[in-house]
Amino acid sequence: MTRKFSGDRLLLATHNKGKLEEVAHLLEPYGVSVVGAAEMDLPEPEETEETFVGNARIKAHAAAKASGLPALSDDSGIEIAALDGAPGVYTADWAETGKGRDFLMAMTRAHDELVARAAPQPWQARFCSTLVLAWPDGHDEVFEGHVEGTLVWPIRGADGFGYDPMFRPEGYDLTFGEMDRWEKNKISHRARAIEAFVKGCFD
Repeated sequence: MTRKFSGDRLLLATHNKGKLEEVAHLLEPYGVSVVGAAEMDLPEPEETEETFVGNARIKAHAAAKASGLPALSDDSGIEIAALDGAPGVYTADWAETGKGRDFLMAMTRAHDELVARAAPQPWQARFCSTLVLAWPDGHDEVFEGHVEGTLVWPIRGADGFGYDPMFRPEGYDLTFGEMDRWEKNKISHRARAIEAFVKGCFD
């Protein structure tokens, strides 16, 4: 039996403003105010696991323990079938430069590796999101969401973030990078994970 969320304040264990706005918007109807880790001056713990759920657990439990609030964390990334599921949990690492993240570099690497392997098109890929809601007493609940699609090259669109401009979700002609932000949020992997979270913990 899933534990229900009963408070009116939820800590989102992220320093990412886009994620914070997206979750706050989705939880608005439930009268829950969402606060980010940056506002509470919480450090970002090191993500040492090799799975999305493992890393999401690290972040959620660290934030819940430090704040005394239930904490929701998300670990997400893109899995490319012809690259054996890479970059997966290393999705953001592929963009690290030492001076911040460069996702054009990360997308170019994905494209170049597909070409180097002579991977036949269409290049199947999926975005994955794993949410963990942790309480200060150590209990947690896990929710997942996926969106299947294909990769395009050259990249298209200047909206979204990360690998969005090269990802075309199944059933659409536009890439995530070409979609209106709120339109994308309705069908994104994170929206699907949050839908499962809302169903499990609120409805």
